[in-house]
Amino acid sequence: MASALFRFGQSTTSVCTWLQLGRLLSTRTRRPNSFSRSRMGSFTQPMPQLHNPFRGDIFLRAILTRLMPREVSQEVFIDLDRFGGRLVDEVDALGKQAELEPPYLRPFNAWGDRVDELVTSPAWKSLHCVSAEEGLIALAYERQHGQWSRLHQVAKLYLFSPSSGLYSCPLAMTDGAARLIEESNNVFLKKRAFCHLTARDPESFWTSGQWMTEKRGGSDVAGGTDTVAYGPDSEGNYSLHGYKWFTSATDANMAFTLARIVTDQGDVTAGSQGLSLFYVETKTEDGQFNDLEIQRLKDKLGTRQLPTAELLLDGTKARLVGEEGRGVSGISPMLTITRQHNSISAAGAMRRIVQLSRDYATRRRAFGKLLVDQHLHMQTLARMEVETRACTVLMLEVARLQGLIETSSVSEQDRTIHRILTPILKLYTAKQAVAVCSEGLESFGGQGYMEDTGLPTYLRDAQVLPIWEGTTNILSLDVLRVMQKYGQEALSSLFEATKSRLSDDSRLAARGLGPTAKTLREHMNSIVVFGQEAMVGDSEQLQNASRDLSFSLAHVFIGGLLIEHACSVESSSADINAAKRWAKRPLSLRLYQQYSKEEQSIDSALVMNGYVPSTSL
Repeated sequence: MASALFRFGQSTTSVCTWLQLGRLLSTRTRRPNSFSRSRMGSFTQPMPQLHNPFRGDIFLRAILTRLMPREVSQEVFIDLDRFGGRLVDEVDALGKQAELEPPYLRPFNAWGDRVDELVTSPAWKSLHCVSAEEGLIALAYERQHGQWSRLHQVAKLYLFSPSSGLYSCPLAMTDGAARLIEESNNVFLKKRAFCHLTARDPESFWTSGQWMTEKRGGSDVAGGTDTVAYGPDSEGNYSLHGYKWFTSATDANMAFTLARIVTDQGDVTAGSQGLSLFYVETKTEDGQFNDLEIQRLKDKLGTRQLPTAELLLDGTKARLVGEEGRGVSGISPMLTITRQHNSISAAGAMRRIVQLSRDYATRRRAFGKLLVDQHLHMQTLARMEVETRACTVLMLEVARLQGLIETSSVSEQDRTIHRILTPILKLYTAKQAVAVCSEGLESFGGQGYMEDTGLPTYLRDAQVLPIWEGTTNILSLDVLRVMQKYGQEALSSLFEATKSRLSDDSRLAARGLGPTAKTLREHMNSIVVFGQEAMVGDSEQLQNASRDLSFSLAHVFIGGLLIEHACSVESSSADINAAKRWAKRPLSLRLYQQYSKEEQSIDSALVMNGYVPSTSL
């Protein structure tokens, strides 16, 4: 630069003057320091905070207060409040760590030996300890609170599930296994496994799997189970050979599975009559796998914290449970419990996303106002809240009935209601969890789509809930089977229980719920008329209506539960408004003619319109 200036006849002094002038001009044209942050922006989005989820759930507390005797609810509340603090301080972080450190399989060691080592996160192991210490299974079987023990356990699992890093899944199967054993007459299992499944000591606590699904299977276990069993040997053990397509919680200590016993002539019985139930321990006393191999871990949309594998059973030692050929009925107690757990996860996820959305609304400012002051946003959250309350109250009612059954305190009518409500509970809450979690993510805007916020986990994990333990259509057909088995008693029991909740006209009037109860009665009458027409119609038409019928039954029964709570002394104006809004929703059922064979043809034509099948070679 200096040489260029000298060519214009300037001296060294003028060069210095020139540089000073440059600095002066630069200073005058530079923006003030107060704007220097504009390159990154001074605004940061607020992060939603998780507070004690029990203290923040006024609806749960009110329902438990109403359902439980005072001395029981006081003890239960102390436990749930303490546990809510532990969730915030410890457990929620473990669940997030388990999501970030998913399990992986190390099939061979460095020397070529097959080891099938399943490596899980330290957080996953810590969640095992928390589950044992908190008695998340033991609570239901110790029965410290008698018939209310199951309700205590369910409420605690409901708080735990959205923070559990999916450890709620092995707990569901563990609870189902414990209930199966408790109902059985199998002395061996009661001595060998039950004490471990219900232990509070982390070192003694076992989890269980259930290996029902095979490659051809899914929910069709009767037509899709190819696993065979040879035996028994002199010690009463059978040898299992087969391929299990989905085995969630592969790190479990034990499992129940189905197989077909091979006769001396080498034959097996097809269909459900040929299926027998077996108890398997995954490892032998020396810590080696029980003649089974982990073929691979599943690559899933969600539930990434949970090890789900394909297993090859190659001579796996097992014990027959119950009578030969009675395997499908043998797993019934287990499915009843795991379907209830499915609803606990659904309602828990809905409540958590609503709690986080509510907290965020008090922090996030847009268009000059906090979200909590923007009515359209709050209207959306209110709809989520009503749906969450609906699923929660139905879940807790089924838990109450389960407690009565387990303590032999149940009437035959309540037993019938419990049987028809269990599949309804599972199918309804699962579908609504996906919808509410999706809406919840939207309430955070773009941040709801960012994986590092942890929010998308709620939606990804919720999506499995309509699939686990039977899809929505499979559960709808189960509802239909209950109705066909019990006849008119099934619907009449359900409706009588609903009507009893609408019988106090003076209290309904005092709460302004008279018109709401009238609407609900009209909905019931519509279902009765539909049912009378359907029962004399084509059975295939009734199957086609089963899904809408199941959702309509859920709608009516939930309405009765919400009105009952709104009429109680524990209720608030929010409870009254939730019941009113719920009853205004239309039934899912349509005119019976819309399930006819003609409509079937229209459905198929709509779906297959334009489809060109590939040419078979």
